[in-house]
This record gives sequence, C-alpha cells and structure tokens, in this order.
Amino acid sequence: MGSTPRLPVTDDVETNVGADFESLEQAATWYAALHAEGEGGPQHKAWGEWLAASPQHRRAWAHVESVSRRFEPLRAHGEGEREAAVAAARVAAKQAAGRRRALACLAALGGTGLTAWLTWQFTPMSDLVMAWRADYHTRVGEQRDVVLADGTRVWINTDSALDVEYDDTRRLLTLKAGEILVDTGADPRARPFYVDTRHGRMQALGTRFTVRQTASFTELAVFEGLVEIRTRSGMTERVSAGKQRSFTGDTISSAAAADPAREAWSRGVILADDISLAALINELGRYQRGHIGVDPRVANIRVVGRFPTGNPEQVLAMLARDLPVSIRRTLPWWTTVEPR
Repeated sequence: MGSTPRLPVTDDVETNVGADFESLEQAATWYAALHAEGEGGPQHKAWGEWLAASPQHRRAWAHVESVSRRFEPLRAHGEGEREAAVAAARVAAKQAAGRRRALACLAALGGTGLTAWLTWQFTPMSDLVMAWRADYHTRVGEQRDVVLADGTRVWINTDSALDVEYDDTRRLLTLKAGEILVDTGADPRARPFYVDTRHGRMQALGTRFTVRQTASFTELAVFEGLVEIRTRSGMTERVSAGKQRSFTGDTISSAAAADPAREAWSRGVILADDISLAALINELGRYQRGHIGVDPRVANIRVVGRFPTGNPEQVLAMLARDLPVSIRRTLPWWTTVEPR
C-alpha cells in the first residue's frame, strides 16, 4: 500500500485548529493522490510546494492526516482490505475526470473489503481507556437505553460515557463524555439526584432533561420538572421545564427555549426545524466516523425534516435528492456536501 508523507509536528501546526474549507478540500485531494501514488512519486514535489505556500495548507494537511491516521490500523486486517483501500484512494484521486463514475466505483468496492474498512470502529487510546472504565459507554453511531436500580431511565447518545454511583445518601451520574437523556424515577428514600460534568453539577427535582458535555461547555435542556445548575465556581441557576442553558466552570448562559432536537435523538431522530445545512451536517457528523464538511456556498440553505441517526448515508442521500447539493467523497472517510 502506498504511503503519504508525514508532516512534522511543530508549534505552528495544530490538528485541532480548523483550516478554511478550500484548504481542507485541497489537502484531502492531495492525500488521496499521494496515497495512491506511493512514496517518491512525481506529484510529491508539487505537493511540497502547495504545503509550503500557506500556513492554512499546513493546518489542513495536519487535520487530514489526523482523521486519516485513525483508519490506518486496519492494515492488520488482511491484504484484501488493504488492496480495497488502495483502489478506493486511486478512484478518489481521479474524481476530477468523473465524479459520478468514481462514486460508483467506490460503492462497487463494498464487496472486496471496503465495507468492513468503513465500518471499522476506531477510538483514540485515551477515549478507549475512558470508555472501558465507564459503567456505560457507546461507540460512534450507537445509542443505548438503560434502566437504573431506582427506575430512572437513561438514554445514552452516540460516543458517550457514563458512570453511575448510588449510595445511601445520593444518586449520582457522572457524564464523562457525550450526551444523555434522563427520566428520573421516584426514590422511596428521597435521595437527591445529581448529574456531574467537568463544568459543574446539576440537581434534578423530579424531572426529564438532557445533558450534553463538550470540551468547552455543558448544555442542559429541561422538558419536565426543574433542574438546578451549580458551576465549579459556585454559581447557581434553576432551569424550569421548557428552557435550556449552557454553562462553563464559572459562567451560565441566559435561558432559551428548550430545543426539541435535544430530546428527539433518543427516538433515533435528528430533528431539523428550519436550521442551516451546516448545522444539520455538524449534528450528523456525531453519528459517523471520518470527516464530513459543507461547502460554504450551500452551508446556509435552510433545512426542515426528520432524519435517522442510525443511517448517515441515507441522510446524505435524502439531502442530495431534496436539495440542490451533491455528495463527494475525496477519500472513503472524507465526505463533502457541495453544490450540485
């Protein structure tokens, strides 16, 4: 299998810093071409010139490498799948000559190992350790519904990890990552019910609510009852039914109407109620591995509909059918929604 040149890690290249859309797409195209060509091919010099032309190019290349590297351990899965990967990259590299034909070829590779490659679940080691240690966890695209000892029902969304600790004095859920929907049970011992995240603690006062934790904030949406937020710094606010707030370790946002989409996922639905295509794709990206981006020329198209969380490919097909967009796959794990 051909290999691509590795970008040295330097202070000015951060894989978590977003590059502009055009640079990311160019980087993905270069990755496909170089991966198919192998080491020392004639395109390497042109790639090096492109890379040196802009810091954005270096950031974009680092990001493509970061995403693509997650799929490389599949090499241990057998020669047939490696050959399928090479073929997929070669097809993608020729997309300028015929995108429709390339997509057809990619689909045809499903029987030669590419399907297994695309569905192979990769998780960075730190996340794996967290998931292994959590009482409950889900993979990307997986959802779970569990009933706890007191009758509390918890729905666990994609790529999430949750610890449960019940004792004589309290009921505590600790959301390590991701998102949950909680429908609290009636406790005969009247123990308080808490949900902790890295940003603070929420106390449920007989209620149904969702909690989503990101790296920078926690989002709480209350659908029944009342929930009190206490941030790490000690700030407190109560959130009533029909409202939602976001908070960090030392700030709490103003209240807004609870978004029904924050509950709809528990029924396997991504709910789009007049949101931008970019927002929909951002949500869809939580349910599949790899990169999915939106061309700025179509990012602001408004979308209304209900889409299945369990079938991202179906969602993309629905969008291509109903909107003036098409779906391009520069690499099997790199998808772009662009103008038709």
